[in-house]
Amino acid sequence: PEPSAELFARHSAGQTPTPGSAAFLRPPLCTAMRRVLLLVLLADAAAFKFLTDFGPAKLIPRPSAMLKRRRATKKFGDKKLAVITGASSGAGLEAAANLLRTGEYHVFGAVRDLDKMRDAALDRDFPADDFTPLQVELDSFASVRAFCKDLERSKLNRPIDRLICNAAVYQPGEAPAWSADGHEMTLQVNYLSHFLMASLLLPGMAKSADPRVILAGGASAEESVEVYPRADLGALQGLKLGAKNPISMFDGYNFDGAKAYKDSKLCLMMTSNLLHDKYAKQTGIAFSSIYPGCIAESPLFREKRAWFRKYFPIFMKYITGGFVGEEEAGMRLFQVAHDPRCSKSGVYWSWNGGPREGRGEGALERDGQILGGGGAGGGWDSIYENDQSDKVLNKETAADLWKFSSLVTGAEWPAANQPKSPCPTLKVVGAVAKAMNAQEEARRKAAGHAGSMPGQGLAGMAEADDTVGGGTAGAAGQAASGGAEAALGTNAAVSQPASTPARTRRGFRFWRRTGAPEEAEEAEEAPLAAPRPEGTAAAAVEARLKQALAGDGLPLEAPAASRGTPAN
Repeated sequence: PEPSAELFARHSAGQTPTPGSAAFLRPPLCTAMRRVLLLVLLADAAAFKFLTDFGPAKLIPRPSAMLKRRRATKKFGDKKLAVITGASSGAGLEAAANLLRTGEYHVFGAVRDLDKMRDAALDRDFPADDFTPLQVELDSFASVRAFCKDLERSKLNRPIDRLICNAAVYQPGEAPAWSADGHEMTLQVNYLSHFLMASLLLPGMAKSADPRVILAGGASAEESVEVYPRADLGALQGLKLGAKNPISMFDGYNFDGAKAYKDSKLCLMMTSNLLHDKYAKQTGIAFSSIYPGCIAESPLFREKRAWFRKYFPIFMKYITGGFVGEEEAGMRLFQVAHDPRCSKSGVYWSWNGGPREGRGEGALERDGQILGGGGAGGGWDSIYENDQSDKVLNKETAADLWKFSSLVTGAEWPAANQPKSPCPTLKVVGAVAKAMNAQEEARRKAAGHAGSMPGQGLAGMAEADDTVGGGTAGAAGQAASGGAEAALGTNAAVSQPASTPARTRRGFRFWRRTGAPEEAEEAEEAPLAAPRPEGTAAAAVEARLKQALAGDGLPLEAPAASRGTPAN
């Protein structure tokens, strides 16, 4: 055959290939085919996602989709879309400011108070073209669903690239506060509503090239934190009962505001792991949880007493070293959303690993900059993958949490499947093979179960043992349970009740009774109570039992007279 270079040279020169030549048998590929072939050969994530969505809509897009695409390009350009709950204050506001400062994101602030959000955006000079506030009441599942619909309209068919579940409340009172749906406020706002929001946004996020879901957990959910009360979901008895008024806690016990907050953070961390296990490979989404540190001066503690708000930051700053300011916490939240190192799924991110150092006078000199896990300082490169406790990694509790949280919130999740090749050729071959397999399977099952004769198999043996052997092993069971038959004596226990249908099956061997000679003699001398009329199936059964007790066991074949005879 002629070299490929010569073939393309002839084609470029306008020479017509002669019949029988290599150029005639293998004409050059057209430009479109070469591009498709090149795309297939580029086995990277972009090509994989393109082929996954490949279909008629890709070849011939609808006019409405084209219009939305143009509007999205005009509005967002090539920026990523990020959603932050609780963006009007605290770490959420700082994280939004950091994302906008990069110029690479359009941020949707999911907040309860739009006026407060607009004021904060003006104070921080948020670019109006890159920031969109949307209202959501996290104490209402209906509001969460309405927010997701508003977001769908606002993003103009563009996928969400970042979902940062940051919003939280803390209810320290002695009595629980109830949400619009009748759930304890802390558990719904911090956990259940974010659970529902993730389920609604996950299918669309799978279309992003680099999607991430970040759930704000906390060290309070770790077993190493000994401060009472400790996070503990128990057996989830409260959640299994619906966790509705008057049931305030997931474990089903009395309300404790601090414990409800810690339990909500534990639930978020367990959910992050479950999302990773179920959907990371299938969707390409990186799921992670973080602990940015204790934000002791956060509005989160606005419900606490004045003395607590004054002295708690001092205690955390100079004694424990766990204090982190809002600005630094927001930077850490932003880092997990933006840093390429944080694109790994299934990680619990923390900062400043290692033992804490610098308490006492050293802390005063550095204004509380104590080094260590969760403490302030350390900078951008102090991030690390933290270990998770056995409580967070409990698979059984996590499975129940997922199941009953879905029932309570009404969340619907896509089927968790392993990723499959999006190659159109393989899809066609797979469809044909599936149809052929269905035909063969139907043909195989049409013949019935193998050896499906009545009375055969383990089920038939158990049935025959319960019926025919009721005077041997059955008698022992009745005597052990203290039943009425045992109270009447051995003969009554050995006798088959008149209401029990007597049936015999072929193909069973009832083994010879082994015992002391005295027991065998007593068994031979003990007559069966209430003899059955001759000619009935029950009489035949009793005759066979006598034969078994006196001889070498029952024959393999049942007497023809008793086989298939209706019960008396």
